[in-house]
Amino acid sequence: MSLTEGQKIELHVTPDPFVTVRYAGASGDFNPIHIDEGFAQQVGLPGRILHGLWTMAQVARAHTEAAGGPDQLRRLSVQFRGIGQLEQEVVVTGTVTAVSDGVATVESEAEQAGQRIIRNAVAEISE
Repeated sequence: MSLTEGQKIELHVTPDPFVTVRYAGASGDFNPIHIDEGFAQQVGLPGRILHGLWTMAQVARAHTEAAGGPDQLRRLSVQFRGIGQLEQEVVVTGTVTAVSDGVATVESEAEQAGQRIIRNAVAEISE
């Protein structure tokens, strides 16, 4: 799929109540703030929170879906800036800022409930 400068990308995903348990098993990250509601609240969180890398994976997914598949993603960097919560829609938005020598550069961010939880994401996607 060919991306053009100025093109917008967008992905909407709502994490279900069990995504942190499944992701803990897949990633090996069993930190109780992700899987134990009582523990998360005890340490001052509103409840279990999303794994940052799960949220980053959604940013990667937005880019790869726009590009036509995961084999097109060459590089991705992000800044984690907030706490992601379960059962609230995550919206990833981005803009193709440059296309050169068969590589598109996309700048993006992820928001949840109006708060940026990932910012300054930059991806390089093969054309």
